[in-house]
Amino acid sequence: MTIRWGILGASNFAQREMGPAIHASRGHVLAALATRSPDKATPFAELAPGLRVHDSYDALLSDPEIDAVYVPLPHTLHVEWGVKALEAGKHVLVEKPVAMQAEDIAPLIEARDRTGLVASEGYMIVHHPQWQLARQLLDDGAVGRLRHVEGVFSYDNSSDPQNIRNVAATGGGALPDIGVYTYGATRWATRSEPVEITHADIDWEDGCDVLTRVSARFDGFTAHWVNSMRLLPEQFMLFHGDRGLIRLTAPFNAGRFKEAAVEWRGTDGVIHHRAWPGENQYVRQVEAFGAAIRGEAAFPWTLEDARGTQAVIDAAYSAAGGRPAIG
Repeated sequence: MTIRWGILGASNFAQREMGPAIHASRGHVLAALATRSPDKATPFAELAPGLRVHDSYDALLSDPEIDAVYVPLPHTLHVEWGVKALEAGKHVLVEKPVAMQAEDIAPLIEARDRTGLVASEGYMIVHHPQWQLARQLLDDGAVGRLRHVEGVFSYDNSSDPQNIRNVAATGGGALPDIGVYTYGATRWATRSEPVEITHADIDWEDGCDVLTRVSARFDGFTAHWVNSMRLLPEQFMLFHGDRGLIRLTAPFNAGRFKEAAVEWRGTDGVIHHRAWPGENQYVRQVEAFGAAIRGEAAFPWTLEDARGTQAVIDAAYSAAGGRPAIG
Protein backbone atom coordinates (compact mmCIF):
# COMPACT_ATOMS: atom_id res chain seq x y z
CA MET A 1 0.00 0.00 0.00
CA THR A 2 1.53 3.26 -1.16
CA ILE A 3 0.50 6.21 1.01
CA ARG A 4 -0.19 9.36 -1.01
CA TRP A 5 0.59 12.60 0.82
CA GLY A 6 -0.62 16.15 0.45
CA ILE A 7 0.93 19.19 2.11
CA LEU A 8 -1.10 22.20 3.24
CA GLY A 9 1.06 25.23 2.47
CA ALA A 10 4.46 25.62 0.87
CA SER A 11 6.41 26.44 4.01
CA ASN A 12 10.19 26.64 3.98
CA PHE A 13 10.36 23.78 6.45
CA ALA A 14 8.14 21.59 4.29
CA GLN A 15 10.33 22.36 1.30
CA ARG A 16 13.59 21.74 3.16
CA GLU A 17 12.73 18.75 5.35
CA MET A 18 9.32 17.09 5.16
CA GLY A 19 8.73 17.23 1.41
CA PRO A 20 12.05 15.48 0.68
CA ALA A 21 11.45 13.06 3.57
CA ILE A 22 8.07 11.99 2.19
CA HIS A 23 9.60 11.62 -1.27
CA ALA A 24 12.48 9.51 0.10
CA SER A 25 10.38 7.24 2.32
CA ARG A 26 9.65 3.68 1.26
CA GLY A 27 5.97 3.17 0.42
CA HIS A 28 5.15 6.88 0.34
CA VAL A 29 4.70 9.45 -2.40
CA LEU A 30 4.36 13.23 -2.32
CA ALA A 31 1.28 13.65 -4.50
CA ALA A 32 -0.18 17.12 -3.90
CA LEU A 33 0.48 20.57 -2.50
CA ALA A 34 -1.92 23.38 -1.62
CA THR A 35 -0.62 26.88 -2.33
CA ARG A 36 -1.73 29.96 -4.23
CA SER A 37 1.84 30.76 -5.23
CA PRO A 38 3.20 29.00 -8.33
CA ASP A 39 6.71 30.14 -7.41
CA LYS A 40 6.51 28.39 -4.05
CA ALA A 41 5.18 25.24 -5.71
CA THR A 42 8.11 24.97 -8.13
CA PRO A 43 10.65 23.34 -5.76
CA PHE A 44 8.08 20.75 -4.68
CA ALA A 45 7.19 19.96 -8.31
CA GLU A 46 10.86 19.55 -9.14
CA LEU A 47 11.21 17.14 -6.24
CA ALA A 48 8.08 15.12 -7.08
CA PRO A 49 7.24 15.01 -10.82
CA GLY A 50 3.51 14.78 -11.39
CA LEU A 51 2.72 16.74 -8.23
CA ARG A 52 -0.80 18.16 -8.26
CA VAL A 53 -0.95 21.77 -7.08
CA HIS A 54 -4.24 22.93 -5.54
CA ASP A 55 -4.99 26.62 -5.07
CA SER A 56 -6.70 26.13 -1.69
CA TYR A 57 -6.44 23.92 1.35
CA ASP A 58 -10.05 22.81 0.94
CA ALA A 59 -9.35 21.69 -2.62
CA LEU A 60 -6.51 19.47 -1.46
CA LEU A 61 -8.67 17.97 1.29
CA SER A 62 -11.28 17.16 -1.37
CA ASP A 63 -8.71 15.33 -3.50
CA PRO A 64 -9.73 11.64 -3.48
CA GLU A 65 -6.18 10.61 -4.39
CA ILE A 66 -4.74 11.76 -1.05
CA ASP A 67 -4.45 9.44 1.96
CA ALA A 68 -2.51 11.55 4.45
CA VAL A 69 -2.01 15.27 5.01
CA TYR A 70 0.95 17.08 6.53
CA VAL A 71 0.07 20.43 8.15
CA PRO A 72 3.04 22.85 8.48
CA LEU A 73 0.87 25.97 8.80
CA PRO A 74 1.38 28.64 11.51
CA HIS A 75 0.91 27.17 14.98
CA THR A 76 -2.46 28.83 15.51
CA LEU A 77 -3.96 26.97 12.52
CA HIS A 78 -2.87 23.42 13.29
CA VAL A 79 -5.95 22.24 15.16
CA GLU A 80 -8.43 23.85 12.77
CA TRP A 81 -6.94 22.29 9.65
CA GLY A 82 -6.04 19.04 11.35
CA VAL A 83 -9.70 18.55 12.28
CA LYS A 84 -10.82 19.47 8.76
CA ALA A 85 -8.39 16.95 7.28
CA LEU A 86 -9.64 14.17 9.54
CA GLU A 87 -13.25 15.00 8.69
CA ALA A 88 -12.27 14.79 5.01
CA GLY A 89 -11.07 11.23 5.62
CA LYS A 90 -7.32 11.93 5.67
CA HIS A 91 -4.76 10.79 8.19
CA VAL A 92 -3.02 13.81 9.70
CA LEU A 93 0.48 14.72 10.80
CA VAL A 94 0.59 18.27 12.19
CA GLU A 95 3.76 20.21 12.79
CA LYS A 96 4.68 21.08 16.36
CA PRO A 97 3.37 22.59 18.49
CA VAL A 98 -0.12 21.26 17.91
CA ALA A 99 -1.71 24.26 19.64
CA MET A 100 -0.91 27.28 21.78
CA GLN A 101 -2.48 25.84 24.93
CA ALA A 102 -2.88 22.26 26.09
CA GLU A 103 -6.67 22.49 26.33
CA ASP A 104 -6.90 23.56 22.67
CA ILE A 105 -5.71 20.13 21.50
CA ALA A 106 -8.93 18.47 22.68
CA PRO A 107 -10.90 18.96 19.39
CA LEU A 108 -8.16 17.22 17.41
CA ILE A 109 -8.07 14.28 19.82
CA GLU A 110 -11.88 14.04 19.62
CA ALA A 111 -11.80 14.08 15.81
CA ARG A 112 -9.08 11.41 15.76
CA ASP A 113 -11.08 9.15 18.05
CA ARG A 114 -14.34 9.78 16.19
CA THR A 115 -12.91 9.09 12.72
CA GLY A 116 -10.59 6.26 13.70
CA LEU A 117 -7.84 7.78 11.58
CA VAL A 118 -4.20 8.28 12.56
CA ALA A 119 -3.38 11.78 13.79
CA SER A 120 -0.32 12.99 15.64
CA GLU A 121 2.32 15.67 16.00
CA GLY A 122 5.47 15.71 13.91
CA TYR A 123 7.84 15.19 16.84
CA MET A 124 10.64 13.69 14.81
CA ILE A 125 13.26 13.21 17.52
CA VAL A 126 11.58 10.17 19.10
CA HIS A 127 12.12 8.32 15.82
CA HIS A 128 15.89 8.88 15.87
CA PRO A 129 17.98 5.99 17.22
CA GLN A 130 20.01 8.37 19.41
CA TRP A 131 16.92 9.12 21.48
CA GLN A 132 15.82 5.51 21.52
CA LEU A 133 19.26 4.59 22.90
CA ALA A 134 19.20 7.39 25.50
CA ARG A 135 15.80 6.25 26.73
CA GLN A 136 16.95 2.63 26.92
CA LEU A 137 20.09 3.62 28.85
CA LEU A 138 17.97 5.50 31.39
CA ASP A 139 15.58 2.55 31.65
CA ASP A 140 18.55 0.25 32.27
CA GLY A 141 19.92 2.44 35.06
CA ALA A 142 23.07 3.51 33.23
CA VAL A 143 23.24 6.74 35.24
CA GLY A 144 22.24 5.20 38.54
CA ARG A 145 19.78 7.50 40.25
CA LEU A 146 18.94 10.34 37.86
CA ARG A 147 19.34 13.63 39.72
CA HIS A 148 19.36 16.38 37.08
CA VAL A 149 18.57 17.08 33.42
CA GLU A 150 20.06 20.03 31.57
CA GLY A 151 18.75 21.05 28.15
CA VAL A 152 19.75 23.88 25.82
CA PHE A 153 18.40 24.76 22.37
CA SER A 154 19.13 28.17 20.88
CA TYR A 155 19.48 30.01 17.59
CA ASP A 156 19.36 33.63 16.44
CA ASN A 157 16.68 34.91 14.07
CA SER A 158 16.81 38.54 15.21
CA SER A 159 17.62 39.62 11.64
CA ASP A 160 14.27 38.28 10.38
CA PRO A 161 11.52 40.21 12.22
CA GLN A 162 8.82 39.05 9.76
CA ASN A 163 9.49 35.40 10.49
CA ILE A 164 6.34 33.88 12.01
CA ARG A 165 8.43 32.80 15.01
CA ASN A 166 8.88 36.51 15.78
CA VAL A 167 5.19 37.36 15.41
CA ALA A 168 3.04 36.85 18.49
CA ALA A 169 -0.22 36.71 16.52
CA THR A 170 0.93 33.60 14.64
CA GLY A 171 2.13 31.79 17.75
CA GLY A 172 5.70 33.04 17.79
CA GLY A 173 8.15 32.54 20.61
CA ALA A 174 11.03 30.34 21.65
CA LEU A 175 8.95 27.95 23.78
CA PRO A 176 6.38 27.07 21.08
CA ASP A 177 9.14 26.66 18.49
CA ILE A 178 11.94 24.90 20.39
CA GLY A 179 10.89 24.59 24.03
CA VAL A 180 8.80 21.66 22.84
CA TYR A 181 12.09 19.84 22.25
CA THR A 182 13.90 20.38 25.55
CA TYR A 183 10.69 19.87 27.56
CA GLY A 184 9.27 17.00 25.52
CA ALA A 185 12.60 15.19 25.24
CA THR A 186 13.00 15.27 29.02
CA ARG A 187 9.50 13.86 29.50
CA TRP A 188 9.89 11.18 26.83
CA ALA A 189 13.36 9.97 27.79
CA THR A 190 12.65 9.81 31.54
CA ARG A 191 9.02 8.69 31.27
CA SER A 192 8.26 11.34 33.91
CA GLU A 193 6.16 14.44 34.34
CA PRO A 194 7.20 17.58 36.23
CA VAL A 195 5.75 18.10 39.67
CA GLU A 196 6.17 21.87 39.53
CA ILE A 197 7.88 24.70 37.71
CA THR A 198 10.24 26.14 40.32
CA HIS A 199 11.60 29.10 38.34
CA ALA A 200 10.80 30.85 35.07
CA ASP A 201 12.68 33.88 33.74
CA ILE A 202 11.63 35.10 30.27
CA ASP A 203 12.84 37.93 28.05
CA TRP A 204 10.10 39.29 25.76
CA GLU A 205 10.16 41.20 22.46
CA ASP A 206 6.88 42.34 20.88
CA GLY A 207 4.91 39.70 22.76
CA CYS A 208 7.26 36.82 21.89
CA ASP A 209 9.48 35.03 24.38
CA VAL A 210 12.99 35.26 22.93
CA LEU A 211 15.09 33.93 25.83
CA THR A 212 13.69 31.58 28.46
CA ARG A 213 15.34 30.01 31.49
CA VAL A 214 13.03 27.55 33.21
CA SER A 215 13.61 25.13 36.08
CA ALA A 216 11.35 22.26 37.08
CA ARG A 217 11.17 19.59 39.74
CA PHE A 218 10.29 16.03 38.82
CA ASP A 219 9.87 13.10 41.19
CA GLY A 220 13.49 12.43 42.15
CA PHE A 221 15.28 14.87 39.88
CA THR A 222 15.40 18.46 38.69
CA ALA A 223 15.57 19.96 35.21
CA HIS A 224 16.78 23.25 33.81
CA TRP A 225 16.06 24.33 30.24
CA VAL A 226 17.33 27.30 28.22
CA ASN A 227 15.62 28.15 24.93
CA SER A 228 16.31 31.22 22.85
CA MET A 229 15.84 32.83 19.46
CA ARG A 230 18.52 35.44 20.27
CA LEU A 231 21.61 33.42 21.19
CA LEU A 232 24.41 31.79 19.26
CA PRO A 233 23.16 28.41 17.96
CA GLU A 234 23.68 25.61 20.46
CA GLN A 235 21.95 22.43 21.50
CA PHE A 236 22.62 19.61 23.92
CA MET A 237 20.84 17.41 26.45
CA LEU A 238 22.49 16.04 29.58
CA PHE A 239 21.08 13.40 31.92
CA HIS A 240 23.16 13.37 35.12
CA GLY A 241 22.91 10.69 37.76
CA ASP A 242 24.83 9.64 40.85
CA ARG A 243 26.61 6.84 38.96
CA GLY A 244 26.74 8.05 35.39
CA LEU A 245 25.72 10.59 32.78
CA ILE A 246 24.39 10.65 29.23
CA ARG A 247 25.04 13.50 26.80
CA LEU A 248 23.46 14.12 23.37
CA THR A 249 25.38 16.71 21.36
CA ALA A 250 22.97 17.16 18.44
CA PRO A 251 19.71 16.08 20.03
CA PHE A 252 17.29 18.03 17.85
CA ASN A 253 18.79 19.04 14.49
CA ALA A 254 20.58 15.73 14.07
CA GLY A 255 22.95 15.79 11.12
CA ARG A 256 22.47 19.52 10.56
CA PHE A 257 23.73 21.11 13.76
CA LYS A 258 26.38 18.38 13.93
CA GLU A 259 26.57 14.61 13.73
CA ALA A 260 24.08 12.84 15.97
CA ALA A 261 25.91 11.13 18.82
CA VAL A 262 25.36 9.85 22.33
CA GLU A 263 28.13 9.70 24.91
CA TRP A 264 27.77 8.05 28.29
CA ARG A 265 30.06 7.09 31.13
CA GLY A 266 29.79 5.57 34.56
CA THR A 267 31.84 5.26 37.70
CA ASP A 268 34.48 3.18 35.87
CA GLY A 269 35.41 6.25 33.83
CA VAL A 270 35.00 4.47 30.49
CA ILE A 271 33.53 6.79 27.84
CA HIS A 272 31.09 5.09 25.47
CA HIS A 273 30.29 6.77 22.16
CA ARG A 274 27.72 5.97 19.51
CA ALA A 275 27.12 8.04 16.37
CA TRP A 276 24.66 7.90 13.47
CA PRO A 277 26.08 9.70 10.42
CA GLY A 278 23.53 10.28 7.70
CA GLU A 279 20.48 9.08 9.67
CA ASN A 280 17.37 11.02 8.61
CA GLN A 281 14.87 11.34 11.46
CA TYR A 282 12.22 12.85 9.18
CA VAL A 283 12.27 9.82 6.87
CA ARG A 284 12.02 7.58 9.93
CA GLN A 285 9.03 9.62 11.11
CA VAL A 286 7.19 9.31 7.78
CA GLU A 287 7.83 5.57 7.63
CA ALA A 288 6.64 5.14 11.24
CA PHE A 289 3.48 7.08 10.38
CA GLY A 290 2.92 4.77 7.43
CA ALA A 291 3.34 1.73 9.69
CA ALA A 292 0.67 3.17 11.98
CA ILE A 293 -1.71 3.73 9.07
CA ARG A 294 -1.19 0.14 7.89
CA GLY A 295 -1.74 -1.18 11.43
CA GLU A 296 1.78 -2.60 11.62
CA ALA A 297 2.96 -0.65 14.68
CA ALA A 298 1.78 2.07 17.03
CA PHE A 299 3.09 5.56 16.34
CA PRO A 300 5.53 6.33 19.19
CA TRP A 301 4.36 9.91 19.81
CA THR A 302 0.68 10.64 20.43
CA LEU A 303 -1.46 13.75 20.62
CA GLU A 304 -1.64 13.07 24.34
CA ASP A 305 2.16 13.22 24.47
CA ALA A 306 2.02 16.56 22.67
CA ARG A 307 -0.61 17.80 25.09
CA GLY A 308 1.62 16.86 28.01
CA THR A 309 4.50 18.92 26.66
CA GLN A 310 2.20 21.85 25.96
CA ALA A 311 0.98 21.67 29.56
CA VAL A 312 4.58 22.14 30.74
CA ILE A 313 4.98 25.15 28.41
CA ASP A 314 1.70 26.58 29.72
CA ALA A 315 2.98 26.15 33.28
CA ALA A 316 6.28 27.86 32.42
CA TYR A 317 4.46 30.88 31.01
CA SER A 318 2.22 30.99 34.07
CA ALA A 319 5.20 30.82 36.43
CA ALA A 320 6.77 33.77 34.58
CA GLY A 321 3.62 35.87 35.03
CA GLY A 322 1.81 34.92 31.82
CA ARG A 323 2.16 36.01 28.22
CA PRO A 324 1.85 39.68 27.33
CA ALA A 325 -1.41 40.69 25.67
CA ILE A 326 -1.25 40.68 21.86
CA GLY A 327 -2.02 43.98 20.16
